[in-house]
Amino acid sequence: MGVSIFALGNHPDCRVGVESIPLRLFPDHLVNKRVDMSIQNVARLGLLCAALAVAFQAAAEPAIVYDMGGKFDKSFNEAAFRGMEQWKKESGKPYLDFEIANESQREQAIRRMAERGASPIIGIGFGQASSIEKIAKEFPKLQFAIIDMVVNQPNVQSVVFKEHEGSFLVGAMAAMASKTGKVGFVGGMDIPLIRKFQCGYEQGAKHVNPKAEVFANMTGTTGAAWSDPARGGELAKAQFAKGADVVFAAAGGTGMGVYQAAKDSGKLAIGVDSNQNHLQPGTMLTSMIKKVDVAVYNVAKGHKPGISVLGLKEGGVDYALDDNNAKLVNADMKKKVDAIKADIISGKIKAADYMADNACKY
Repeated sequence: MGVSIFALGNHPDCRVGVESIPLRLFPDHLVNKRVDMSIQNVARLGLLCAALAVAFQAAAEPAIVYDMGGKFDKSFNEAAFRGMEQWKKESGKPYLDFEIANESQREQAIRRMAERGASPIIGIGFGQASSIEKIAKEFPKLQFAIIDMVVNQPNVQSVVFKEHEGSFLVGAMAAMASKTGKVGFVGGMDIPLIRKFQCGYEQGAKHVNPKAEVFANMTGTTGAAWSDPARGGELAKAQFAKGADVVFAAAGGTGMGVYQAAKDSGKLAIGVDSNQNHLQPGTMLTSMIKKVDVAVYNVAKGHKPGISVLGLKEGGVDYALDDNNAKLVNADMKKKVDAIKADIISGKIKAADYMADNACKY
């Protein structure tokens, strides 16, 4: 049960989260009573606010707002969900979450979490950036975080990844596995971040085979592009028809259609974000792992304002190898891709970042 003390609610030291502070945190004589705002009580009010702030922080719980596609998309959002579940299991504490159904709900959901006093509030995906920035300014005493974009506010932690490095590795593997010298890429929403995946993948393929052909298609230009497996399957089949025999999907739930099409066509597919090898064993050559789960877990465990950049060196991205794809990745392929990985980490191989120039220059 919450209590509203409206004078405290407008005080700068008590503005955040007062509506959701449990009733037991207030002295009995303050419950349901208006605070006298006379000058002689201002100092007393300040002391009370400071005490409430301490109690509020102790009671605060983290919150996560998933992006389009839902928390069980078997990819990006689900990785974030696993990170929060790990934190919950280890801490024994609850957390709040919300799955948006349309893009207009992003700001509403983040604001609602802030009004409830949640902290840190974690926005999943670049699309949350403007909402996180706006609401972080309005609630400066709360902590916020965003995955996949940078928001420059003193109470925001931004976590971004070097997707081009992980994509370089799986592109190299695609070229090694291809029998036709033609590989494909299916992106979700056409945005610079997904072009970053595409560019890294192309570089890796051509590092192994300079003559390799790389076909690429984007699913769409709106958030719906993350959850259209039928369209993903169509795009993959079109690439197979042109000779591609390995396709990498960086498309959220849309990728499910790509993997099914690969299985049906006797081709190979590459998963993204989470280890998706188990979805179509024998079809999935590998997955470009982006450790969103680790990033979210670390934010929930200990918020650190500023920018965190996670690449191969930091263990933020990698390729997946397990029992589901062991027969597809032979010892020679593993040796070669691990050598490429070591060269990227050392700087011997420079994987170009599409987002640095808004172009794939390598």
